Amino acid sequence: MTYRAMTRDRSVSDRRIDRTVIRRILGYAGRYRGIIAFYLVTLVLVSLLSVAQPLLVPRLVDDGIGQGNAWVVTTTAALMALLAIVDAGLGLVSRYYSSRIGEGLIFDLRTEVYDHVQRQSIAFFTRAQTGALISRLNSDVIGAQQAFTSTLGGVLGNLISATIVLVAMFVLSWQVTLVSLILVPVFLIPARWMGRRLQSLTREQMSLNADMSTQMTERFNVAGALLVKLFGRPNAETAAFSARAERVRDIGIRMAMANRWFFTGLALIASLATAIVYGLGGNLVISGVLTIGTLLALVGLLAQLYGPLTALSNVRVEVMTALVSFERVFEVLDLQPMVAQSPDAVPLPEGPLDVRFDDVSFRYPQPSEVSLASLESVARESAELPGEDVLASLSFHAAAGSLTALVGPSGAGKTTITALLSRLYDPTSGRILIGGLDIREVTTDSLRDAIGVVTQDSHMFHDTIRANLLYARPDATEAELLQACAAAQIGDLIALLPDGLDTVVGDRGHRLSGGEKQRIALARLLLKAPRVVILDEATAHLDSESEAAVQRALDTALQGRTSLVIAHRLSTIRRADQILVIDSGRVVEQGRHAELLAAGGLYADLHQTQFSEAALTD
Repeated sequence: MTYRAMTRDRSVSDRRIDRTVIRRILGYAGRYRGIIAFYLVTLVLVSLLSVAQPLLVPRLVDDGIGQGNAWVVTTTAALMALLAIVDAGLGLVSRYYSSRIGEGLIFDLRTEVYDHVQRQSIAFFTRAQTGALISRLNSDVIGAQQAFTSTLGGVLGNLISATIVLVAMFVLSWQVTLVSLILVPVFLIPARWMGRRLQSLTREQMSLNADMSTQMTERFNVAGALLVKLFGRPNAETAAFSARAERVRDIGIRMAMANRWFFTGLALIASLATAIVYGLGGNLVISGVLTIGTLLALVGLLAQLYGPLTALSNVRVEVMTALVSFERVFEVLDLQPMVAQSPDAVPLPEGPLDVRFDDVSFRYPQPSEVSLASLESVARESAELPGEDVLASLSFHAAAGSLTALVGPSGAGKTTITALLSRLYDPTSGRILIGGLDIREVTTDSLRDAIGVVTQDSHMFHDTIRANLLYARPDATEAELLQACAAAQIGDLIALLPDGLDTVVGDRGHRLSGGEKQRIALARLLLKAPRVVILDEATAHLDSESEAAVQRALDTALQGRTSLVIAHRLSTIRRADQILVIDSGRVVEQGRHAELLAAGGLYADLHQTQFSEAALTD
């Protein structure tokens, strides 16, 4: 099995895909059937008015000017002016309904994609590029909306207009009308080829735009900009961006020229048809079959006929390019989350919660299970091989209110255990119980409320300290915010800041030191007041002073809560109710500090190498 969306043979499946996409588009359109009905009424009225004005030309020319009747000239001209005013008003109404449909579609698609992406597993975000996702939410959604409204309005309006104009022309002269339609089949010849060509170019253009967006997103945040500066590679970054932008430019030129050739050909055909009508109609005027006014009316109607026919012949081109945007949006919506709430899920029980891993095995999912190749510019087409188990038949029990320390060499599976408990992934086999319930049968909201996590690099939004704290509990009062900050050993520092809680922390909290950011993260945890706490090396990479302050905050955070701690400090390990020594995805030793030291196994070796220096400072 190869990576999702890489092996699809578009030459074979395009028609089937297009039909599916069109059916889904019509489903979205059904949400606006009332507005669409009013929109259609305005289109019909606008089309009738556009025909009415040329039909008044014979009266103006033949009965008015030709007969020297000033009254007929004046009243006809006034009627034309009135029709023009009404037509302008109806045009505004039509535009209002069109924008209601289009903007409504943007809202529906954008919110649906945003909500759907948020529900994806963390594995999805480890593969998908942020810029590519943003491109789907912005460029593709807007492209789909514009295509939907312009194509819908164009097709319906032009069909109505062409029908009314043809009826009027047949009434005036069926001979001239039939001759003028001789060149109509020529419109259909380039449309089929051009539609597929522009569809391919549009797809490539959107992919390249997503690549540019990804590069900007990754390089313009603080961490990316810092990496570029530290390694002194701004020129290389500019060159890479320029190469992508150059390809987008070249495709844009090709699309513009393809469109220009297409429309130039259509305009030429329309001009030839007009010449034919003048030639035939002029002879009919000379022979007395037609009047000059009728000929002028026919020419005016012909201009209104070939305009809609030109647009209708281009419908295939517009539809093909529109389907690219819709297809890219639907591609994301069709990706099912790997971790989803069970239909029969129940909330966690009240009170303290214990944690049990029951014969749990886990391997990380394949790319095709969690992501799309089109969201990864660096994706590679290759066979997917079964991954190795990161955890293998792992079992342990953490009693409610106890502290469990996880130790072991790098890559042993410690972080994976905490990720499974948070249900960022589901185990490949076995069960994880919390409060006696399998977490796969627990509601997502109750599980998220019960578990609090602090990692070694806690994320902060580019907002105020207050906003970052309230993310844990939006209804928290000012007093509760200050109390949490005091418990996290950060209250005094915040009080010294000019803006206090309203101080902006910067992108990912980069305006704060590592220790300050970790203590704010702990304040956020305390504000949430979870019943289960997970600490993934929360004091790693901190200096001694910051580490000591964070450790004091941790003592408060862990009190009375079921805690799983990937240990970094020896003091944390010593007071743990149990220590789990993890190696190669298994619990190889289990016990308290003194017991494991006396056993002389892996823990004793780790203690000697990893914790001996920490022991000197504890």
